[in-house]
Amino acid sequence: MTKIFSRRFFLTAAASASFGHVALANAPLTSIRPTMRGGAAKPAAGAKTVQVKPATPQALIEAAQLGGAVGYAVADLKSGKLLETNKQTLGLPPASTAKAITALYALDALGPNFRFGTQISTNGSIANGVVSGDLFLIGGGDPTLDTNALFDMAAKLKALGIREVRGQFFYVDNALPNLNDIDPSQPEHVSYNPAVSGLNLNFNRVHFEWRRGNNGYSVAMDACSDRHRPAVYISKMAIAARDLPVYSYKDAGAFDQWSVARGALGKSGSRWLPVRKPGLYAADVFQTFARAQGIVLKNPKRSTRAPKTRAIVTHTSAPLRTILRDMLKFSTNLTAEIVGLTATRQRGGRATTLRASAQLMSRWANDALSMGNSSFADHSGLSDASKVTAQGMVNAMLVARRRAGFAELLKPIAMRDAKRKVIKDHPIKVNAKTGTLNFVSALSGYMTAPDGTQLAFAMICADTNRRRSIKKSEKEAPQGGRAWNRRAKALQQKLIERWGTVYG
Repeated sequence: MTKIFSRRFFLTAAASASFGHVALANAPLTSIRPTMRGGAAKPAAGAKTVQVKPATPQALIEAAQLGGAVGYAVADLKSGKLLETNKQTLGLPPASTAKAITALYALDALGPNFRFGTQISTNGSIANGVVSGDLFLIGGGDPTLDTNALFDMAAKLKALGIREVRGQFFYVDNALPNLNDIDPSQPEHVSYNPAVSGLNLNFNRVHFEWRRGNNGYSVAMDACSDRHRPAVYISKMAIAARDLPVYSYKDAGAFDQWSVARGALGKSGSRWLPVRKPGLYAADVFQTFARAQGIVLKNPKRSTRAPKTRAIVTHTSAPLRTILRDMLKFSTNLTAEIVGLTATRQRGGRATTLRASAQLMSRWANDALSMGNSSFADHSGLSDASKVTAQGMVNAMLVARRRAGFAELLKPIAMRDAKRKVIKDHPIKVNAKTGTLNFVSALSGYMTAPDGTQLAFAMICADTNRRRSIKKSEKEAPQGGRAWNRRAKALQQKLIERWGTVYG
């Protein structure tokens, strides 16, 4: 049954969660040192105490030299009163802070204890270790299914006494839409932009490794984990005698064909590449593991609809709350898209694209979280077509404060000084979700001032004109992008420290 997530739901929920030691993900690089306490030297008798007035927001923004726009809003968590704003109604890309909204959307639709399932099923009988029918690997959308889980499933198949499958081996991946990528504007080779499917493996990434020897380079494509290293046959790599592009991709039908420029390879190295056929990828790896258990399966075929079958092996994911905590910690785009699509399906939506599903989330967020006119293009924030306002994001944080335990899902990271050293015992504590795109830096969450005052805030720094000027081939590391991001994060920390002084 679909639950209705309303403002009443939040307002009648448990009291606000307490906020522990937290700080900024990808923390800003500069910091105002905390006031000396305890054993600090006292002023001499009769000496005048000089109060340093905090810099104005405009002075901080101008000093950051970001160009574009800086939108922010900060509010008292207890009363909901807005305390300070700047361009708070301007629509800007939320980047990965969108994942905080996706987490709330999924928690409401699915509940914190929801689990994804992956099954091995058959439509035949089993006698004397022989499966007379077909074997099916059926995905339930689990975004966290990994190599170790597939190995364990193959081992359980052997433990049942199965040694032969006489029928075909099928994989079923249509629990969710099959999408080639999350954002088509991204470079082809970046692993944070994989395909989306109802059957996923290793966040739909394949491990590419190269090593130079006496006779040139040897390459390997595998699904490595901390326990296993199965070869992958549906992703192939060729070394090309060229300088650019470094990587190129071609859909070869039965497999993903990659090539890499020889001149870009050093002595040895490795990286993750996106998988465009995730269902086949998972079936490929499972076939390898089954063979290692002495069970020979025919080459996998895709089935769009499994006939009536019975499950003989089941793998269950961690609870949704754990999945979301890791998603917000590591900012995994695939997880966000999968849980968003699954939440939409649970609500009765029939979205076949990320944009369609995200638009349903937008309507929900605008109503349930008082976000006003947010417009999401996906669930991860990877697309810069998503637009939210700082006012809308801080409203969402204010409403979500009543969701018991939500703040604890947001990653804690220590504040840092100008040399990037952690400032121990910093008097300001922050729970926040970061968001980073080229020339976009966002931060949304909660902070506790030195006197214990709790605030909700949202900040978005974005130079959209500069972002639009980046060529696709330069998007992985555009000129000036890293320095701009450092300045944006420094500004975010300075604003937080200002609010801790002025409103704490």
